[in-house]
Amino acid sequence: MDSATSDARTPLGASADNGLKIVVVGGLGVGKTTLVRSVSEIRPLSTEETMTQAGATVDDIRQVSGKSATTVAFDFGRITLDAHNVLYLFGAPGQERFWFLWDRLFSGTLGAVVLVDTRRIDDSWYAIDRLEHHGTPFIVACNDFGGPVRAGADVREALDLDPHVPLVDCDARSRASAKQVLITLVQHVQSVRHRYAAPSARAALPRQEFV
Repeated sequence: MDSATSDARTPLGASADNGLKIVVVGGLGVGKTTLVRSVSEIRPLSTEETMTQAGATVDDIRQVSGKSATTVAFDFGRITLDAHNVLYLFGAPGQERFWFLWDRLFSGTLGAVVLVDTRRIDDSWYAIDRLEHHGTPFIVACNDFGGPVRAGADVREALDLDPHVPLVDCDARSRASAKQVLITLVQHVQSVRHRYAAPSARAALPRQEFV
């Protein structure tokens, strides 16, 4: 069932007492809003506004000419993990003029998804740089725009990714695909915790029981 038709009836769950924050970042038009909408169990909060001719002098939209609306603050969605744990999803705006919001969004973040359009690989550099600066665990998800699939090794080399950073393909329009992206991120965060934490401090994250 489409989240847009079921979200209004989804209970928030009075027993949920642990909120885990995830941020979805990337360049303009890579599918961040679409991913949050496709996977959220509640009606997503969206700050999309219509793109105008005035904005064309500020934002580089040459490679996203068909885009008619854009996020100007952030998108917000939610997914239940289990009776006590929920994921809160924040989709960050992609335009350079809104990058100042990213550092605030990264505060308290469990991890991040860097969504990539492999036709515009350079648009992903700033997101990766800021996440590495903050020490935030992240994965890279290549969104499917229907063109030729770029080899994972080429994408990894182009982004200069650490070997431990997962790289996955996805279709941001698909709830199942978006869920798998988030599962991969949670598993990666678990791996990072176990890699660097002392044995006595290795508190496991909740199981990924997405519904």
